[in-house]
Amino acid sequence: MDSLMIIHYFCVLIINLMDFSTSRRAASALATYKKEDIDRLLITLADAIESRRAAILAANAEDCAAMRSDDSRYDRLLLTPERISDIADGIRTVAALPSPLDIILDSSTRPNGMTIRRVTVPFGVIGVIFEARPNVVFDVFALTFKAGSACVLKAGHEAAATAAAEVAVIREVLRDAGLPADCVVLLPDGHETADEMMHARGDIDLLIPRGSRRLIDYVREHATVPVIETGAGVCHTYFHASGDIATGRDVIFNAKTRRVGVCNAMDCLLIDRSRLTELPAICYRLADRHVELYADEAAYDALDGAYPYLRHATEADNGREWLDYKMTVITVDDIDAAIAYIDRYGSRHSECIIAETADAVERFMRLVDAACVYANVSTAFTDGGQFGFGAEIGISTQKLHARGPMALRELCTYKYLISGAGQTRP
Repeated sequence: MDSLMIIHYFCVLIINLMDFSTSRRAASALATYKKEDIDRLLITLADAIESRRAAILAANAEDCAAMRSDDSRYDRLLLTPERISDIADGIRTVAALPSPLDIILDSSTRPNGMTIRRVTVPFGVIGVIFEARPNVVFDVFALTFKAGSACVLKAGHEAAATAAAEVAVIREVLRDAGLPADCVVLLPDGHETADEMMHARGDIDLLIPRGSRRLIDYVREHATVPVIETGAGVCHTYFHASGDIATGRDVIFNAKTRRVGVCNAMDCLLIDRSRLTELPAICYRLADRHVELYADEAAYDALDGAYPYLRHATEADNGREWLDYKMTVITVDDIDAAIAYIDRYGSRHSECIIAETADAVERFMRLVDAACVYANVSTAFTDGGQFGFGAEIGISTQKLHARGPMALRELCTYKYLISGAGQTRP
């Protein structure tokens, strides 16, 4: 880490943890900033990220050196020149999107002539607690800044050096533009800091955890600040009786192996009992990546001798988010059994059906309760960038306010604006 980043890092650390008023003041300053200036700053930030690529990669190498390369979180932690370019391009995409603010959602005029408008406005201060996900810093800042809010970040120790280097770049760009650097604040490592965030009711308007199920559950159970869950992804693909083998083989291979450590990676294949004899043909490509299949008895018998990395599934493997080159294979009798299994063991994240029958596709998509439901498409597409949002702050698995990839619209709230000409209520 170079000397400039060290200076910025320690400037961040000296912030009084008991006082988030600097973030509140920064958010208030954003309300007076023109939308075109916000977009211009994001473009400047994207350029700065690429120009400071070497320093960011050096900080990331420090974090990666402290983690075993076979840790399931390693791929998420790792930054490469290509990934940094993708992050910068994502920020440019966010800059090019229409502003989510000041949109009139509803408008009506009452019989007395009073006009009521419902208009999108910023949340104010958004807090994010995250683990080994260094891309979160830039994604969160770009989205919250565009949506008119300041952000308070708490990185896990796994990504501490990378997050500090990234926040240093953002704060430098903000200062150069004459904006408060506290539009983004990085808090020091430690459980006490996270606890302060979770109880900063009135200072932090919304809290979003990004990380393991353990982290998400802890924040949900202990926070007094309103929380949006970006839940763990236990993702299933159901191969229906009408499924096409080539389509299923390619979709399953991509969903499982593209990046095993991310929340949209496939964890479980549900196979219709009538298609068990074709299970080896559906799964054989997975052997190229040494994927271990944890199969129930019927699926194990179908794969035995035809697939090299085969294990017996146990009850504990139901509903498991593997985050590794491992996958559960479960036999179901029909589409209703598949839906019931997903309802019991899924995490309401992303679910897929491989089917050629329109009635089966329609039934699955209508009855499966998940943020994203796919037909003949890899669950790997559950991503804000792939949905055209530029970036995302997380994948919400809850049903209040936001669901699925959370981007600009989901980072706004609204207020009612009522205008009249002296009306009084009788």
